[in-house]
Order: sequence, then C-alpha cells, then structure tokens
Amino acid sequence: MKNWKKRGAIVAGGLLAVGVAAALVLNALNSNIALYVTPSDVVAGKSPKGQAFRIGGMVKDGSVKRDNLTVHFVVTDMAKEIPVAYTGILPDLFKEGKGAVVQGKLGPDGNFTASEVLAKHDENYMPPQAQAALDAAKKNSGVAKQ
Repeated sequence: MKNWKKRGAIVAGGLLAVGVAAALVLNALNSNIALYVTPSDVVAGKSPKGQAFRIGGMVKDGSVKRDNLTVHFVVTDMAKEIPVAYTGILPDLFKEGKGAVVQGKLGPDGNFTASEVLAKHDENYMPPQAQAALDAAKKNSGVAKQ
C-alpha cells in the first residue's frame, strides 16, 4: 500500500471513531434531558409523549394521601391541577402549600407517575418557569400577588 493510502485510511478511521463517540455522547445526553412543563401545559397537551419530563408548581392543600410508601398528591399552578403518584421517601421539606418539582411520566389515564420529587429549599426560590406560571394564573384569576 502506498503512503497516501495508509494516511487516508488512518484519517478515515479516526473520523469514524470521532463520529461514533459523538453519536454515543449525544444519545446519552438526549436520554437524560427532562423538559420542564407547567400543569397548564400538560392539560393543554403540550407535554412530551412517552418521555420523562418535569412538572413544577405548588402542592395543593389537603391533597396529600399516603398509602404505605406510595404518596398521592396534586401539583397545581393555580390554574390547572395534575394528580401525582410517587413511591418512595419524600424530601423533608415536602409539604402541602409549598413548591415542588416532580420528574416522571404521564400515564394514559392523565395521572403523573413520579420517579423523583424535589422540594423547594428556600422561601424565595422557585424555578423561573414555575414562578411565571403562578404569576400568570394569579393575574388571570384576580388574586393579588403576595
């Protein structure tokens, strides 16, 4: 084989290896992405189908029901509500009337099965999308911002 053919084969092999590595990295990143969706968007049908995503909002007062390790509660953006089921131990800061972000999948029955629950850790912090949705819902319902 001539030198230029050997170099061409080495370059082609290197490009192939880089392409395979890039494809594997992009696939791993794509499978770990969880989009954030408000309860109003879920009800409107704007949530990903068959893919994990996050819902954020307030845990509705009086909605938490415990059944052994499974907890059923409702996440709301003050306009729409999504029923959530989570099996596992909840964070210590998880309470009714407080902010929460849940990650999981929406079932065909409209119930959200959570694989992870994150509770708001600071009185002043809320994801910007959740805060915007709550502010819009309060504005539309005529409730003054606190």
